[in-house]
Amino acid sequence: MEKNKIIELKGVAKEYDGEIVLDSIDLDIYDKEFVTLLGPSGCGKTTTLRIIGGFVKPDSGELLFDGVSVIDVPPHKRPVNTVFQKYALFPHLNVYDNIAFGLRLKKMPEKEIYDKVEEMLAMVNLRGFEKRNVNLLSGGQQQRVAIARALINSPRVLLLDEPLGALDLKLRKDMQNELKNIQKKTGITFIYVTHDQEEALSMSDKVVVMANGAIQQIGTPTDIYNEPVNAFVADFIGESNILDGEMLRDFRVKFAGTEFDCLDKGFEPNEKVDVVIRPEDVDVVAPDKGMLCGVISSVTFKGVHYEIIVNIGGFKWMIQTTDYAAPNSKIGLYIEPDAIHIMKKSEFSDMFGDYSTYSEEMDHLSDLTEEEMEYLSELTEEEEESE
Repeated sequence: MEKNKIIELKGVAKEYDGEIVLDSIDLDIYDKEFVTLLGPSGCGKTTTLRIIGGFVKPDSGELLFDGVSVIDVPPHKRPVNTVFQKYALFPHLNVYDNIAFGLRLKKMPEKEIYDKVEEMLAMVNLRGFEKRNVNLLSGGQQQRVAIARALINSPRVLLLDEPLGALDLKLRKDMQNELKNIQKKTGITFIYVTHDQEEALSMSDKVVVMANGAIQQIGTPTDIYNEPVNAFVADFIGESNILDGEMLRDFRVKFAGTEFDCLDKGFEPNEKVDVVIRPEDVDVVAPDKGMLCGVISSVTFKGVHYEIIVNIGGFKWMIQTTDYAAPNSKIGLYIEPDAIHIMKKSEFSDMFGDYSTYSEEMDHLSDLTEEEMEYLSELTEEEEESE
């Protein structure tokens, strides 16, 4: 059955102070889809969402709803509603009146409003909270009120801008399931913005990976994870070992000084490529049974598996395995052909994939705000001066 395309972005571009935020992007969004715009801070995902919502006007390009341009249509006249990270609830109204607000603007009869509010409260599991002061609700409850208020107007499209960012981890997980269920029940198209890869993979029908103001890849979560198109996508979605390689011929590649069978074809003979191998796809074997051999630098227990960093010819690999191996011991690596993914060289080549500097702390540093990074930097400088 052919899907109904409801939103089209064609050559949409936006600059702020001479800096390109969106670089002529094209994107089609279909009816009843859960689409996630995924990427690091500053990649253009929120600007894309705000252009769809009508809060930002692009410098050039077209935005069509059902084939009709809406570039000059104000936000309140577009068939969309938005849920923001900060919820933006009305503090002087209780839960019921917050949710009913949009319908009262439309002058709907109170009896109809009551029925629809009750339906929304049931959908977001807040029955019995009608008279509650919104300021006394938990973050997760406030989030549910914001979603109910947005959904009650029956928009064609719901825009969600990092809506779970302020919640703790367990609540985030619960709300991810909740949102996916609500989307399925209502059949409303959801366009969701996040920098959280796991969130994107677990919730979406379609993931749009963005970097440097451009769309890098569009696909299902499985496609994006298993067949990344470049080193940025491979690194951003999960962990990846990304190595320089040479495609000798169809189904045969050379990397780490060794030749391997693979499942890829269509490259030029001896074309330079990027090779991606996921940590969970490598088998740890005895050194004499390995296609590659190396010495273990570190081992971290992760509950379900061990995360092993192993040095092979100066390149640090990450391996995830349920088998323990001791630091400083020598191991072999066995890699099946279907574990090897070949990618074209790109602007992101040689930027990712070696775990020489890998640590949990480094991973979490990337989540800090600019102010927090500045504060840490000042602390470091003070330490150095005191030594």
